[in-house]
Amino acid sequence: MAEKNKPGVVSQEQVLDIENIKRRLDILDQRLDNIDSVVTAVVERLMNQPITLNITCPHCGNNIEIAIIGSGKPRK
Repeated sequence: MAEKNKPGVVSQEQVLDIENIKRRLDILDQRLDNIDSVVTAVVERLMNQPITLNITCPHCGNNIEIAIIGSGKPRK
């Protein structure tokens, strides 16, 4: 007959699976923190200078120029 696990009893395999999931979530969290740091640094650099985007319309061929002027907050 099939064995039934008692409620509240966790097998060693389940414990290892849970530890593996926790480790992988920690790694994912670290990677997301690193990505956030890089994106923040890039945005801070870009906000201190004007940016101009030149786009050519694929339908009519006209050039479109978009100028973005950022105002960076002073750092302490």
